[in-house]
Amino acid sequence: MQELIIWIQKFVIETTGWGFLKTLPIELWYILFMFVFGGVVLGVVMFFAGVASYAERKVAGHIQSRMGPMRVGPHGLLQFMADGIKLVMKEDLIPAKADRFLFKAAPYVLFAGTLALFAAIPYNQLFGKPLAITNLNIGLLYVLAMSGFVVVSILMAGWASSNKWSLLGGMRSAAQIISYEVPVAVSFLAIIMIAGTMNMFDIVSMQEGGIWNWLIFRYPPFTCFVFLVYYVAAMAEVNRTPFDIPEAESELVAGFHTEYSGMRFAFFFMSEYANMLAVSAIATVLFWGGWHSVLPFSILPEPWVVLEGMGWFAGKTLFSVFLMMWLRWTLPRYRVDQLMKLCWKVLLPIAFANVIAIGIWIALT
Repeated sequence: MQELIIWIQKFVIETTGWGFLKTLPIELWYILFMFVFGGVVLGVVMFFAGVASYAERKVAGHIQSRMGPMRVGPHGLLQFMADGIKLVMKEDLIPAKADRFLFKAAPYVLFAGTLALFAAIPYNQLFGKPLAITNLNIGLLYVLAMSGFVVVSILMAGWASSNKWSLLGGMRSAAQIISYEVPVAVSFLAIIMIAGTMNMFDIVSMQEGGIWNWLIFRYPPFTCFVFLVYYVAAMAEVNRTPFDIPEAESELVAGFHTEYSGMRFAFFFMSEYANMLAVSAIATVLFWGGWHSVLPFSILPEPWVVLEGMGWFAGKTLFSVFLMMWLRWTLPRYRVDQLMKLCWKVLLPIAFANVIAIGIWIALT
């Protein structure tokens, strides 16, 4: 990371010709780099949330033989901008008996926790160094911690709303997320056994050399099952159908964020799509080779390899997001008892069996 910062420092000084920048301490360069990179990630996540809302309605329209948004812009392309303007202009209502401080803080805590997931994800490499906000040796542990952090904000929102249906939705969501964290953690354990590290950049680096070096194909069929366990559990963690029990319209009317309106509701809305993007990016890093091509060599010449890698990373991640949308409009919603049975009696035993099988395979080979 330090070498990458030094290279950026030299590049900026040589490009601008501002020699006084050499006198700035390296710690300040670190801070500037994190603010700039964090701002870029924030902008991408917020833009993605808007575009994904449009894409999901179009996916739903094609799957269910409907049209989706068509009136705002050509083929409805500007619908997400109209939705954003509507949310900004809507009145911000707070229930009379609500805990005003916790009610106001909950959506921002949720969005901050979601955004923090992107800090440890390596998006590419530049001169052999990770292109990420930070390169953590305990990257997978950090991801687990941040994904569990959102439970606090959801409970805050449900309890502070002074609404029994919101409270029930918050409790449901907490139980669901905490339960499905367990198979996700066991899936991470299998990856750590194979890679020998929790550093996400090192995990991607070992998948170079074509599609058969990707971890999903490393110890078939066990790593394929590891991916399926992770993907299903991740869908449950981000409250996507068929696991959207905390937002069940039939009995809870949107669950923990029933009482929210305007931009505070928008933060909950954006957090769901940001979570989809985050878990899909993590799946790309851990199982699908990150920014590496399906071929054992690069298609583009050396100066364009970085852009090629970003294209592969974005393509794999967006395909995973599309798969979540596809499943949402195909499968019916689970009941609460079915949801917990799937976690504790199906996914968790499969995850442990995969860990044992992979351990035996590694020991024998």
